[in-house]
Amino acid sequence: MYAQCPECLTIFKLADGDLAAAHGSVRCGHCATVFDALRTLVAQLPPEPIGQLAVHGARSTPPQLDQPVFRPNPAQASLFAELDERQRPATRPSPPAFAAGRRRAHATRNWPWLLGSALLLMTLGGEIAWAERARWLNDATARDWLDPLCARFDCSLPLRRDPATLELLSRDIRPHPSVPGALIISATLRNGATFAQAYPVVEVTLSDFDEKKVAMRRFQPRDYLSDSHAEESGLAAGASTALVFEVADPGRDAVAFEFRFE
Repeated sequence: MYAQCPECLTIFKLADGDLAAAHGSVRCGHCATVFDALRTLVAQLPPEPIGQLAVHGARSTPPQLDQPVFRPNPAQASLFAELDERQRPATRPSPPAFAAGRRRAHATRNWPWLLGSALLLMTLGGEIAWAERARWLNDATARDWLDPLCARFDCSLPLRRDPATLELLSRDIRPHPSVPGALIISATLRNGATFAQAYPVVEVTLSDFDEKKVAMRRFQPRDYLSDSHAEESGLAAGASTALVFEVADPGRDAVAFEFRFE
């Protein structure tokens, strides 16, 4: 239903519960005027443009209601009342023989669906494990039983990766002795883990005085390792190795460099 504030002429939408609670008296949310909403109360708004809602005139006698809808009768029992406990049968009647036969046949036909569902769940689990294989291969708990299992079946697993355990012992940058306009960046890397791990992807970043990046390059293990056997065997636990990178000289703006391992 709708009613209009007599002061600011704002039309509000309201519910019957609000009218009943305050006997038709409401407060305007725009100008805070308290007014009788029953005077302009309508169920449908008139077509636009809307000016002022019509004010209902006062009647000396209450209107007569002539269209009854419902009259409750507490003495009448519900048509859907539950049966009394004394009227309910003591035992549940057994189903007919043909119905029992159908149920048994239906139960015996369910096993292909159950078997198919189990196979689908196993396939889904395998796909999830394959998608997350990098995390499982680097997990210490998983490798404790994966490594002996793979050794038993004469297979090999990829080397583990843990860049957080790699330590940069030293680093240096100098002009290339034989190539003009080039630099040689060298570093000493140590594997602080208790296991042999794969050589990392090395990211070298050159920056200026304001720490803005001037140049950046990522080196794969094959870019800085000349021995393919070393790449396959990885960096042993506690071992150190020297890394040498040849890069183009980005100019005088490059005054600092930084290493990051992945």
